[in-house]
Amino acid sequence: MTLIDHLPNDADPDALFEAFSGWAEQQGISLYPAQEEALIEVVSGANVILSTPTGSGKSLVAAGAHFTALANDQVTFYTAPIKALVSEKFFDLCKLFGTENVGMLTGDASVNADAPVICCTAEVLASIALRDGKDADIGQVVMDEFHFYAEPDRGWAWQIPLLELPQAQFILMSATLGDMSRFEADLTRRTGKPTSLVRSATRPVPLSYEYRTTAMTETLTELLETRQSPVYIVHFTQAAAVERAQALMSINMCTRAEKDAIAQLIGNFRFTTKFGRNLSRYVRHGIGVHHAGMLPKYRRLVEKLAQAGLLKVICGTDTLGVGVNVPIRTVLFTALTKYDGSRVRTLRAREFHQIAGRAGRAGFDTAGFVVAQAPEHVVENEKALAKAGDDPKKRRKVVRKKAPEGFVNWGENTFEKLIASDPEPLTSRFRVTHAMLLSVIARPGNAFDAMRKLLEDNHEPRKNQLRHIRRAIAIYRSLLDGGIVERLTKPDAEGRIVRLTVDLQQDFALNQPLSTFALAAFDLLDPESPSYALDMVSVVESTLDDPRQILAAQQNKARGEAVAQMKADGVEYEERMERLMDVEYPKPLEELLFHAYGLYRKSHPWVGDHPLSPKSVIRDMYERAMTFTEFTSFYELARTEGIVLRYLASAFKALDHTVPDDLKSEDFEDIIAWLGEMVRQVDSSLLDEWEQLANPEVETADQAAERADQVRPVTANARAFRVLVRNALFRRVELAALDKVEELGEMDADSGWDADAWGEAMDAYWDEYDELGTGPDARGPKLLQIQEDAEHGLWKVRQTFADPNGDHDWGISAEVDLAASDEEGRAVVRVTDVGQL
Repeated sequence: MTLIDHLPNDADPDALFEAFSGWAEQQGISLYPAQEEALIEVVSGANVILSTPTGSGKSLVAAGAHFTALANDQVTFYTAPIKALVSEKFFDLCKLFGTENVGMLTGDASVNADAPVICCTAEVLASIALRDGKDADIGQVVMDEFHFYAEPDRGWAWQIPLLELPQAQFILMSATLGDMSRFEADLTRRTGKPTSLVRSATRPVPLSYEYRTTAMTETLTELLETRQSPVYIVHFTQAAAVERAQALMSINMCTRAEKDAIAQLIGNFRFTTKFGRNLSRYVRHGIGVHHAGMLPKYRRLVEKLAQAGLLKVICGTDTLGVGVNVPIRTVLFTALTKYDGSRVRTLRAREFHQIAGRAGRAGFDTAGFVVAQAPEHVVENEKALAKAGDDPKKRRKVVRKKAPEGFVNWGENTFEKLIASDPEPLTSRFRVTHAMLLSVIARPGNAFDAMRKLLEDNHEPRKNQLRHIRRAIAIYRSLLDGGIVERLTKPDAEGRIVRLTVDLQQDFALNQPLSTFALAAFDLLDPESPSYALDMVSVVESTLDDPRQILAAQQNKARGEAVAQMKADGVEYEERMERLMDVEYPKPLEELLFHAYGLYRKSHPWVGDHPLSPKSVIRDMYERAMTFTEFTSFYELARTEGIVLRYLASAFKALDHTVPDDLKSEDFEDIIAWLGEMVRQVDSSLLDEWEQLANPEVETADQAAERADQVRPVTANARAFRVLVRNALFRRVELAALDKVEELGEMDADSGWDADAWGEAMDAYWDEYDELGTGPDARGPKLLQIQEDAEHGLWKVRQTFADPNGDHDWGISAEVDLAASDEEGRAVVRVTDVGQL
């Protein structure tokens, strides 16, 4: 029986509590005192602020809250800070309440949106709250990881529902809330319901703390010998985490039997990228790596091995926490300071407790351990003093190593202070946007009164409120001047005294807010242009969020190439540095797009909340005819390949859904097919999850993840595979045009076409022609002939060169091995000839 089957016939608080606790007992769960207290308050109709340590069962309280709302025939919302956690909770709640009773909204995915239990991101709930206010059909809100209220960029979304949904019962939950008395009083005032603060410092698994001045290898060896593994080693950059994993390869982590068990669980898992091949070595040694820049399939593998108890050490970043399922017995801090984007500073108490709280697993461990490793110079000084022994003369002669330049001092006192400190009070991050005003104006009623209340009765100090009011007035005037809103001489039937003169799509403030601009910008492109399909890609890319790491890598590469060229041209140093400031990452159609954006913004001013950002990631990869591995290698992005893949996956969905079918040319369809197949071959989970979300009863999240690790044959999608073949051949054309015979030789060494063979062939071409075309016409399908030989599992192909005379008698002949292509997840091309027909 699922939890939904235990709903009592009436919503009497005692009956509700008895029904839920009875179900929990059947699951073998004994409620902790804090859980019991929180659930009693929830079934009684009170707001609840639940501040209990990690692993104390807040998810069970959330389930009890949803159970209560269903019994009261209310719609209940669960919010979380990241889409992955929302998705995970969606599947969990489907198991508890049945797929027909649970829906999900994340801005770019909508599943069963009319269900009585809705999982969504905080931004989605904030948008609904602004649009519908007290008239929204929301009876209860469960806000998980509520400390995100203080996040600079996203905290506004956690505040808006508290301000705009007075009809709802709120359950705010986090392990690191700090002083919440202000929220306690505020919620009671706004909702008219009592608010109960349920706080407990008692952890189901107690923590012990230790400061170590021994070398890292010594500290770690001792932790392993005293059975305090798995150890999560906390770093503050992804590079440091990977470097640590490599450095620890010299320590023997596992027995032969344990290594065999790891190999068995890994099975036929494909490590397809450069980082993946390194990760394969680490995990087979008992060392995991876990950070946000990894491919999802690699993170899942590390989590799977950790859950099986096969990894002794996991090297990761401080981002471990929300929605990550990695069992840890010991958290080992490598530092107590971090770079926050502008400066190096000491960890805040909330950050420290959020990470430290992951130590110790309820149901597995009787204790958790938190260890802070002293700074390296302190460790070396301690080692030198120990060597000097107790002799005062020798100790005085020890030359103490100084801290490195720029070091922000921290030590054992810092550690003890962080342990003793409560999390800092949550800081309001309210902000005013065009979307906010448009949503409030669109509601029934007096928009001025609604905005005045929102601006003057939020959680901001008065000084900030005045600043927000000035911004709101400026935005309102721009809407009035642009004819987007108009004042009415008398209220309309729904009490409005101002109204919108345009229709807003339901989700205009959610995912891809610039998609309507993209539709307008397509009209500016020339369908007859050879670059039409790629120009459409550039329009869509300009509306996507910037993948900062990729753009920085592109800029670095462009500046490196520019410096090399300027040196070759004899440009002086000072002038080189001056010119270099103008070198940026590629921005196709920049002038056209910004001009169009300026015009579009006049009649659609809300797009001003979402700046346009021309860039070229998909286009760059396609024009360079690169595979995923080649692209990440070329731009040195191996450590952040997960970020690259997430951008490619979001771009694929945007290209597929934003562009109307009647505008999709054959070339554009080829690009979409190529991009989708490339993402699937690297890690299909980012695309499969959407299909699975639409049909959660067909396949569980675990089954989908398992299927994602079993890559389908690359030849299965014939259209996409043809593009892969075309790109593989055209990559050789580009290298040939640049006379890079060494690279061609490396690429085709297995075919017998080494650098000398390629050099000889191209010398013959250059004797006849002065250039080799690589433009849009040169890469078109007309210059590639494919003859399919299914009987022998081969394709025979001929890539014709675009010579300046248009003779089209030179080119590359090759065979494509279909079986080998499926094995490697790419087009395996073997060159058979380069020359004239």
